[in-house]
Amino acid sequence: MDANVQAMIFEFIGGLGIFLLGIKYMGDGLQKTAGDRLREILDKTTSNPFLGVLAGIIVTVLIQSSSGTTVLTVGLVNAGFMTLRQSIGVIMGANIGTTITAFIIGFDLGAYSLPIIGIGAFLLFFFKNSKLTNLGLTIFGFGSLFYGLELMSSGLKPLRDVQMFHDLTVSMSDNPILGVVVGTVFTMLVQSSSATIGILQSLMLEGAIELKAALPVLFGDNIGTTITAVLASIGATIAAKRAALTHVIFNVIGATIIIIFINFYTLFMEKVQVALELNPAMTIAFSHGIFNVLNTVIQFPFIGLLALLVTKIIPGEDTVVEFKPKHLDPIFIKQSPSVALDQAKAEIVRMGEYATKGLEETSIFLNTNNNKHEEMAMQLEGAINNLDREITSYLVELSGTNFTETERFSHSALINSVRDIERMGDHFENILELINYKISNKVDITEQGMIDLNEMFDLTIITVKDAIRALDNMDREAALSVVQKENEIDNMERKYRKKHIIRLNEGVCTGTAGIVFADIISNLERIGDHAVNIADEVLGEKH
Repeated sequence: MDANVQAMIFEFIGGLGIFLLGIKYMGDGLQKTAGDRLREILDKTTSNPFLGVLAGIIVTVLIQSSSGTTVLTVGLVNAGFMTLRQSIGVIMGANIGTTITAFIIGFDLGAYSLPIIGIGAFLLFFFKNSKLTNLGLTIFGFGSLFYGLELMSSGLKPLRDVQMFHDLTVSMSDNPILGVVVGTVFTMLVQSSSATIGILQSLMLEGAIELKAALPVLFGDNIGTTITAVLASIGATIAAKRAALTHVIFNVIGATIIIIFINFYTLFMEKVQVALELNPAMTIAFSHGIFNVLNTVIQFPFIGLLALLVTKIIPGEDTVVEFKPKHLDPIFIKQSPSVALDQAKAEIVRMGEYATKGLEETSIFLNTNNNKHEEMAMQLEGAINNLDREITSYLVELSGTNFTETERFSHSALINSVRDIERMGDHFENILELINYKISNKVDITEQGMIDLNEMFDLTIITVKDAIRALDNMDREAALSVVQKENEIDNMERKYRKKHIIRLNEGVCTGTAGIVFADIISNLERIGDHAVNIADEVLGEKH
């Protein structure tokens, strides 16, 4: 290989690597500074599509990745925090937010990239304060982004004189679809639309490509960036798959519309470039930004239609677990505490149904080793934890009101019941971990051991169902049934533990299998204890 060609390739690949690292570090630094506020921004500001667009812009600016925002959105849809319609607005906003990176690149700070990296490294390595180290990470990433861009530009410079590359750019000018394909494929490979745009800006700065050839590549990168969300939706819920598909359709429609009017858009951008005296890199940034804003404005009125379209393409009932409470209306806290108590109880019953369903999914996972059931159980456990926080907060706020004696008793019973259901979720999560340990370490539980586990699982599930029914209807008979069944669970645990020791002594069961078995029945016994605590609240006494 010719030394010049080798140097060109090495500079380009090294520059691209540093550029991607810069984007990642800058995004990580900003994300750590924002902390948990990112999900909060998306969760709290998506009540209507317009706010969703704004939320998508803000979060993407903070994490410097439209793919990251879309993956986060797919995760929130998957977890039931966000509906499909709400997610579409966020996805539109993410496309606008990602253009900020191109504008940052448009400022020619390459000459200052090394001192910027030095300042970032100094903050990273010589300070222990988390705020300063996060700032250092952001600055280090910012400098790396420009240094990588400088190396890429240097590597791409000789392309101006390469006939084959010149022919390719002419082809892309004459056939915009070719440019779209190039942009799509390259962005899919590097998993970053910002990288593709950065390369285009470098090529423009070096005079290796004209605007008319660069624009189709730019629109193709918008399509290519959707691959990350598609990959994130594999194995997710139907709603999450629909959100990812929406991202693809939205960007494909936008690229198609603009390609039809590519000559007009090129002419328009040339006039913008002259009017604003833009350098080549900033021209690409404006082209990207204006395109994404126009795409959002054009498609925004059709959000409902987009949602309907993806629902038709990906049919089926969704199994999303709703993380958000359905009954906790704060207006009742001041106006009618008794109604507020009923609302809280309805939410706790729903939380209890999640615990029952989680136990059932855990039982199926034990018998089938099918990860689909583990994922569903973990989703349910996450929903239980979220409901625990929301309900407890609601009940704490409600505690300041004037209760009757009966209402005070109900309030106390509900707070205790929430804690018991949350602990049930923790215990079936423990069992999931034990099952995963069993699978990964190829631990075999004996046939009799599995029969015993299934029998105890079945009894525990029925006991939890009865406890939730007792709470829902304040049913003393159901509560007494729970007390009786919990005694059976205790006896069952003692009996099975003894049988397990006999199997160990006879060499039928391995020590590792014995530990897994004993820990599972111990967790089931503890779930029974929490079920009887709920029953005791209904009965108004403690055993």
